Amino acid sequence: MKGTPELVARAVAAARRVGFPVTADDPGRSRGSASLPDTGRFLAVLAAGCTAGRIAECGTGTGIGAAWMASAMPSACTLVTTELDAARAEAAAQVLTEDSQVRVLTGDWRTLLPPLAPYDLIFADSGVRDHHDFGALVGMLAPGGRIVMDDVTPVLALPPDSPFRDRDPKRGLFESDDRLVWTEVVLPSLRDSLLVGTRIA
Repeated sequence: MKGTPELVARAVAAARRVGFPVTADDPGRSRGSASLPDTGRFLAVLAAGCTAGRIAECGTGTGIGAAWMASAMPSACTLVTTELDAARAEAAAQVLTEDSQVRVLTGDWRTLLPPLAPYDLIFADSGVRDHHDFGALVGMLAPGGRIVMDDVTPVLALPPDSPFRDRDPKRGLFESDDRLVWTEVVLPSLRDSLLVGTRIA
């Protein structure tokens, strides 16, 4: 995969139309933001390996992360993505409407995703911080399935006095779940990283 897939470009354009932050400099980023390009490429790598599998995403936004995964996943794979915000979900649905392998659902993932489990890949992009919710996501993974979270700052990029150096809520979720083998992947910017876990039990 070279460059930016057309589907991703359309999702970025949709984000611009509805005022959903795309870059770190866009206003309103503290209220949620689109997947960064390096995150999207990493998701595409994982999605490409989901042969005849099922992918889930919590927090569609306007479909940028979903577009990266849909652009790379095999033809026998399916993707379901959920978004609470109706305007964003509608924008994403318009972007992804021509792909019969992708379903955009409006509503809470806690209700919408469990009936469709198990999943081979879950991109948890909805700000999950609660151990119960995280445990539910891990519980929906098939054996060997992977869960990914973004919007993590590498320790060395944090200010010296940041409390996240010693205790980061997202890292704590992965550390506390014995069903996962996990690691942190620092992205090329060196300012952002992902947490990736594989279910072993």
